Amino acid sequence: MSERPKLKLELTTFDKTLEILGWISILAIWVLTITNYTNLPGTIPIHYNGAGQADGFGGKATILTLPLMATVLFVGLTILNNFPHVFNYPTNITQDNALRQYTNATRLIRYLKFIIVIIFGLIAFKTIQNADGEADGLGIWFLPLTLGLIFIPLTFYIIKTLKTK
Repeated sequence: MSERPKLKLELTTFDKTLEILGWISILAIWVLTITNYTNLPGTIPIHYNGAGQADGFGGKATILTLPLMATVLFVGLTILNNFPHVFNYPTNITQDNALRQYTNATRLIRYLKFIIVIIFGLIAFKTIQNADGEADGLGIWFLPLTLGLIFIPLTFYIIKTLKTK
């Protein structure tokens, strides 16, 4: 692999908006979890099957793993996004296409990290509802929604990347 160009990318308004929404979402999932923690019963759902039904239970402290994991993933991807020259690309990166490829890739990562936080937030919200008896599972819609939110943009990005050789 030849040495890829290292570029400083300028964030567009859309990119900045996604970043801000991501950080607000991180804060929101923590607020949701902490404000509801004391009202949770001692045992809560900690795992759901493909149909969205709770099939594993544990102590209420496990609810804290959701915002923690969301935060670690979000911060980790934020740091990684500063180094688009180390990403894997389905096409060769040259001086001519580096800016377009890096912009597309970092925008995808920015979108995916926001969606990851939203997904963890939905799981936390539905877990709290389940623990309070207000809901039964995540719902049949959760798995298809999650897969769509991740794989539709990923497919779009790959097609866009291959077209931008």
